[in-house]
Amino acid sequence: MKRMKDLFTAKDLTEGTPWKRILGFAMPMLIGNLAQQFYNTADSIIVGRYIGDNALAAVGSASPILNLLLVLFVGISVGASIMVSQYFGAKDREQLSRTIGISITLTGITSLIIMLIGPLITRPLLELLNTPSSIIDWSSDYLSIFFLGIGGFAYFNILSGVLRGLGDSTSALIFLLISTLLNVALDILFVAGFNMGVPGVALATVMAQSFSAILTVRKLIKSKDSFDLNWEMLKPNKKYAMKMIKLGLPSGLTQAIFSLAMIVVQSLTNSFGESVIAANVIIMRVDGFAMMPNFSFGSAMTTYAGQNIGANRLERVDEGTKQGTMIAVAISTTITLFLLLFGRSFMGVFTETDELIHLSMSMMQILALGYIAMAVTQSLSGVMRGAGDTMTPMWISLITTVVIRVPIAYGLAYLTRSATYPTGRPESIFISLLLSWVIGALMTYLFFRKGNWRKKGLISIEEQEENKKTLQISATS
Repeated sequence: MKRMKDLFTAKDLTEGTPWKRILGFAMPMLIGNLAQQFYNTADSIIVGRYIGDNALAAVGSASPILNLLLVLFVGISVGASIMVSQYFGAKDREQLSRTIGISITLTGITSLIIMLIGPLITRPLLELLNTPSSIIDWSSDYLSIFFLGIGGFAYFNILSGVLRGLGDSTSALIFLLISTLLNVALDILFVAGFNMGVPGVALATVMAQSFSAILTVRKLIKSKDSFDLNWEMLKPNKKYAMKMIKLGLPSGLTQAIFSLAMIVVQSLTNSFGESVIAANVIIMRVDGFAMMPNFSFGSAMTTYAGQNIGANRLERVDEGTKQGTMIAVAISTTITLFLLLFGRSFMGVFTETDELIHLSMSMMQILALGYIAMAVTQSLSGVMRGAGDTMTPMWISLITTVVIRVPIAYGLAYLTRSATYPTGRPESIFISLLLSWVIGALMTYLFFRKGNWRKKGLISIEEQEENKKTLQISATS
């Protein structure tokens, strides 16, 4: 019974065999990412099967705009996770408590901003992207409902990041699984039962995520062993808010850059017509499964590095980086091979249109090698972020998406124009993405080896020694 309870508590990653601790911490997140992808996939399957391919394209066209307006939450989440992991590793209860409190307050403020701005700008942005008239109404409805219910999404994702920073990836997994099952049930009820169409999908997602947010908040309120959560800690605090924003802003900007690039490329995708848009949605859903180990180990390495740097154990960070990256690459390679062998059957779940399945599979084959490259990028970037160096991954993302991906996508499309393909061949989108991933992995490795990230810890050596003395005095008194 005690072992079961231990699964749902904060975990110290500064002790034990590195690869075992990393793998044990990453596996719940990997399962959680699988559930999250199932979350997204269920929407696409139900939309494609019960409404049609155009509705599938409508949801896909909404995604880049959705991602762009969520960058504020990415910044808070990353900043909070880094601070939580380092203060937890340093056993600094006061600063850990204030970090968690201010993350809750900032999330509420940011949610309110998105709720007010989001619905007002969705339609103009969709029109700016040349979204086909056949799907623009559905895309607009989907986004408006999602933004009005953004609070649930924000609190669940950011506070799950806090739990992971504490080393508790299991609780976040359980809440996500509950949310996923609820989402699927509501999808079927609203779309297949009540014939609500695309708005029904958005409403189901909002309700499921809000329920998960309530569970996550409840878990934090009951977690009193490692930190204190009271009204005093929730009060706005400029020092902690600015530190969190400073750490998280580069990651938020990275997501913004990526989202803007997606919006620009989405405009190119839209020019190819509904079939390519729908194929792109299918690929992105399958892509989510291929990326699962990469994002999981990236997050795991952030927490692992953060806790060990907070505890001043850099030699353990080096050892864990090698082991964690090797595991991530091995798992990513296995999943990629699986998708290449069985991807056609997987894509057939989304649509019964043979031409669409064939188009989607041919594009997925182009991306295959890139998933393995991304395993390296995410693992090493995770370590740098855990150390507090969020600027380097931001610059790498800026170069690979803006300088490399977008120009290559449009350049290849221009060069491949023909009577059959008046706006260019759709492969240009995916070739540009593959090249950006491979070059990004090489750049990340080179900057990681340079080692500037080692000097970015939030807590100085003097502070760490003082914390150790305080703990020793407490233990002997």
